Amino acid sequence: MRTYIPEPERGLRKWEGEGKKAEQKRTYENRRRVRGDRGKRLQKIRSELTERTFAHMYETGGMRRVYLRGRDNILKRLLIHGAAFNLSLILRKTIGKGKPRQFQDLRSAVIALLFFLISSLFAAFRPNKDRQPVVGDSDRNMLSAA
Repeated sequence: MRTYIPEPERGLRKWEGEGKKAEQKRTYENRRRVRGDRGKRLQKIRSELTERTFAHMYETGGMRRVYLRGRDNILKRLLIHGAAFNLSLILRKTIGKGKPRQFQDLRSAVIALLFFLISSLFAAFRPNKDRQPVVGDSDRNMLSAA
């Protein structure tokens, strides 16, 4: 498996010392792969999927400044924030709604639908003395007999 690890422009490096020749060879091979067509295609996919997600979480999601102390607490916060982001993506794919404000509209639509169904059921089974017989009812025999 070949790696395609993008690296910043670091300028000239000194490749002197023990084991540096192999390191230099691997580094230059990686740079060649990254600059190729496949490397550019992979970088485009990476920037669309991964980096856009993290940019959204950090900028829009407010993760640029975290008011927590301790690396473990910050990592827990990042984990919860990322899980919530992924959950919103899943909900948006399955339900079509993925933000809390969108669920308000969804909730009111579901409540209205339930109210309509329940009122329709009560209206269908409510005894009504003024109701005219419908063909197909139990009164059908009475109509054919007359």
